[in-house]
Amino acid sequence: MATPQPAQLLFSYGTLRSPAVQLDTLGHLVTCEVDVLTGYTVDYVEVDDPRDDAPGVNTHARVRGTGSALDKVIGFVFEVTDAELDAIDNYEASRGCRSEVTLVSGRTAWAYLPVKA
Repeated sequence: MATPQPAQLLFSYGTLRSPAVQLDTLGHLVTCEVDVLTGYTVDYVEVDDPRDDAPGVNTHARVRGTGSALDKVIGFVFEVTDAELDAIDNYEASRGCRSEVTLVSGRTAWAYLPVKA
């Protein structure tokens, strides 16, 4: 049987960069490249999430749109399959909404952004 080929790009600026989270969520480590999202800044919020069982981890990065090209979030771009993206959706469900963004490199990727009220 053929191995599924990555079909999606995902920009991560928070916990998905952690090898432990990747292993737990996807079952393997993913390769990544550094990229930048402009018009956003990073805030950190305290969380109480049973999925976060790493000792001492009680804050998570959240991006906040500013609209200013001077604000930048440095993160990583992962290549993932559709099935892996579904697994990440489940992991990120309470943290934000998957939205399409354009990165400094010109690539289009998914990113989890706060839900607008």
